[in-house]
Amino acid sequence: MGYKLLVINWQDITHPLGGGAEVHLHQIFRRLVKRGHSVTLLCCTYPGAKPEEVLDGIHIIRRGSRSFFNFIVPFMYRKLCQQHQFDIVFDDINKIPFYTPLYVRKPLVAIVHHFFGYRIFQETNLAVAYYVFLCERIVPLIYRNVPFIAVSPSSTNELEAMGIERNRIEIVHNGVDCRHYQPGLHPKSDVPLIGYVGRIKRYKSVEHIILAMEKVVQAIPAAELVIVGDGDNLDALKRITAEQHLTGKVHFTGAVSEEDKIRYFNKMWVSVNPSPKEGWGIVVIEANACGTPVIAADSPGLRDSVSDGVSGYLYPYGNIEKLSEKLIRLLNDRSERERLSRQAVKWSQQFDWNVSAEKTERLIENNLFDSREALHVS
Repeated sequence: MGYKLLVINWQDITHPLGGGAEVHLHQIFRRLVKRGHSVTLLCCTYPGAKPEEVLDGIHIIRRGSRSFFNFIVPFMYRKLCQQHQFDIVFDDINKIPFYTPLYVRKPLVAIVHHFFGYRIFQETNLAVAYYVFLCERIVPLIYRNVPFIAVSPSSTNELEAMGIERNRIEIVHNGVDCRHYQPGLHPKSDVPLIGYVGRIKRYKSVEHIILAMEKVVQAIPAAELVIVGDGDNLDALKRITAEQHLTGKVHFTGAVSEEDKIRYFNKMWVSVNPSPKEGWGIVVIEANACGTPVIAADSPGLRDSVSDGVSGYLYPYGNIEKLSEKLIRLLNDRSERERLSRQAVKWSQQFDWNVSAEKTERLIENNLFDSREALHVS
């Protein structure tokens, strides 16, 4: 039986500022469309975007700017409900919550990758940081009766620490499409190539890799770093690169296509993720699927997506010395790189979007059954 699903998220997969949350949403719900369900996505718009379009079977409705989208969600929800008889609503809590339990009377499921918490004060000015921080703090109160989807044990632990009961949390992992992300599609770089792939945001701590490059280049003069992605901290990273006298050793690609991302993953000898916090880290598994080991900070989310000593290494967040040591070790040890590469591919194959979609579908059916039982009892 096909159900009518409404998903509310800040952005869709085409948004220039989209990240792992948008990939997770799109990959799972496009598969639910193939399984016979109707999916509508309500999200913000951006310059040049169509107000509405259908992408991979998902009906995308874009309204309002990114700055004020959360304020128009309640009004748009009521309008859409007059046009469609949705069976269930998914609230993707990503950045500022929409507080859907206050106005959604349909069965509701919340999706959580991670909260900013105190890290938001590293990303923006004090006024905005306090606004986001306080908005996150009242989630347990507003969403106290809502079932949650978490993407990792770390995000589950975070929800529990905030006061969400464990029996209301279901883990649905991020996945990877191993038909597209494969090793050997492109040759490895002729020079020892370190890579970062992801959004260039201040809180991602990408400058840690640049700082580690000083010692890496001293030990391995041919080593280079490629930073793949775009964001509002890009100019700062370029300035740090110049200050470290690494111009010519650090390359910035800006935003790239999916095909180019796969090419870079194949070319890299090792990928690095220095973030202090992630929900999971989709780019970690994508790199692994391409046979590239990952060195990542031992942070929430990343300690779930990286199997230490199997698919890569973990190091203490912010410890530039340890990061440089692990990079030098791996770049100098071909047999170790090849061992990690083989195991990284096997590790990545556990995380299948089809399995995640099936788990989400079972959750839909269970929640619809529970809501009908509650209605029958009342």
